[in-house]
Amino acid sequence: MKKIHAALIAGFGLMLAGSLAAGGLHLYGTQPALPANTVIAGWEVGGMNIADVAAGMDARLQALEATPLMLKAKNNAGRKVTLKQAGVTYEAGDFLQALKTLTDGTLMERVQARRSWSGSWNMEIQLQTAQLRSLLNPEWEKASFGVPVDAVRRITGDDRVVYTPGTSSYEVDWQALELAMQAAVPTRLAADGTLQDQQIQLEVPLAVKQPKITLQALKDQGIDRKIVQFSTSLGASGPGRSFNVEAAAKAVNGTVLPPNAVFDYGKAIQKAQTEYGFREAPVIVNGKLQPGTGGGICQVSSTLYNAALRSGLEIVERRNHSLPVSYLPKGQDATFAEGYINFRFRNNTGKYLIIKSEVQGRTLTIKLFGTFPKNVTYSVESRTVEVLPPTDKYVSDASLPKGGTRVLLAGKTGYVVETYITRHVDGKAVERNLLSRDTYYAQKRVIAINRGGMSKSDQPESPRRQLVEDGVKVR
Repeated sequence: MKKIHAALIAGFGLMLAGSLAAGGLHLYGTQPALPANTVIAGWEVGGMNIADVAAGMDARLQALEATPLMLKAKNNAGRKVTLKQAGVTYEAGDFLQALKTLTDGTLMERVQARRSWSGSWNMEIQLQTAQLRSLLNPEWEKASFGVPVDAVRRITGDDRVVYTPGTSSYEVDWQALELAMQAAVPTRLAADGTLQDQQIQLEVPLAVKQPKITLQALKDQGIDRKIVQFSTSLGASGPGRSFNVEAAAKAVNGTVLPPNAVFDYGKAIQKAQTEYGFREAPVIVNGKLQPGTGGGICQVSSTLYNAALRSGLEIVERRNHSLPVSYLPKGQDATFAEGYINFRFRNNTGKYLIIKSEVQGRTLTIKLFGTFPKNVTYSVESRTVEVLPPTDKYVSDASLPKGGTRVLLAGKTGYVVETYITRHVDGKAVERNLLSRDTYYAQKRVIAINRGGMSKSDQPESPRRQLVEDGVKVR
C-alpha cells in the first residue's frame, strides 16, 4: 500500500513538473516583447512590443525616405528633393521577416526562434541612380553650366592662321556622386522616429566637359602657315566658262586633307555639279573644241596641280590636255575627263593640309596651308623637245575644178614637252628631276579636193571613242 501511494505521489509530481514546464515554454514562446538587447540600425527595441516595433519600423523608414536633400553645384545651381526622389530607398525586410518567426509557427518553432535570436540588425539601403540622372539630366547641366564651345581656326584675308581657344563647361561626375550619396545618407534610426539633421546638403561632384574640338587638337593638325600660292588668269573666258571655273573652285575651297590622304578632283567635280551645276562653255572632244557643258573646269585642276608641285606633294594621277591651254605653259596642265582621266595627289607632308580656292576678278588663285620647311622651295620649267607638224586629210569636193583644192580646216602643230621640277634649299638647287613627258598631238589639216578620177580617194577614218575633256558633256 505504501508503495502504491509513493508511486501516485511521484506520478502527480511528474505531471505537475510537466505542466509547469509546458506553461513556461508557452509563456516564453508567446511573449509579445522582443528579446532584450535587440537593436535595429541604432534603434534599441529590446523588450518593446513586437507589433509596435513593426509599425514603428515602417513609419521610420518612410521618414528616412522623406528626408530633404539639397544638391548644390557651381553657379548656384542645385536641386532640392527628398531621398526617395533621389532614388534612395530603405528596407528592413530581414528584420521584419525575423519578427514573424517570433509570432508565427508552432510553439516550438517560436521558442527556437527566440532562443536563436540575433540581437543586432541593419537596414538595407538602396540607391538607384536612374532617378537622380533624370533630375540632373543633360538639359539641367546645360542650363546650369552652359555648353562647351569648340576651338576655332580661321585663315584671315591676309593669309594668317589664327586660333581661338574653346571653352569648357561642367557635367556631373556620376561615379563620385554615387559614392558621395552613399556616404551622406542616414544609416541609423532615431529612437523617437525623427532625424537629428532635418536636411542633408551635398555638393554635386563635377567633371570638366571639354569641347569636341580643343585648341591643342587643332594645333596638332599642323596648319601653321601658307605654304604656297598659285594663280592663273581667266583671260577672255565667257560667262559660262567663268561660272564653271568658279563652281569648281568653290567645291575645292576649304578641303581639309589628313596626313597621307589622297585628294580626288573627280569627287570635287561631283560636289560642284550637285551644289552649283555647270553652264554651257566649249569642251575638248578628241582634241577639238566643241560646244558642251562644264567647259573650264580643268583650269582649277591645272592650277591646283601647280600649287601641289610647288609644295612637293606626291602626284598620284595626272595627264596633260590633248590640246595646249592658254593659261599655263605646255607640260604644266592637268586635264579631267569624267570616268577616264582624273587628277589626284597625296598629302605627304605628315600634317594636315587645307586648300583655299577662289576666283577674284579674272584671276583664279589656289593657296595651300599646312606645315612645310620655310627654306625649301620648288620650281617648275618646261621645254619643247619635238614639234609635230600637222598632216593633211583630203575630202572629195566635186564642185571644185578638176585637181583644185580648198583648205576647210587649218591644222594645228603638235608638241612633245618635257617638264622638270627642281628642289631648292636655302635658295640653292639641290635636286632636279624629270617630272613628265607630255605629247600634244598635231591636228590634221582638212583639205577639199576634186580628184577627177586621178587617184583613189582617202579611206574614211574609223570613229574614235568620244572623250570629253575640260567639261562634263557635249551639247
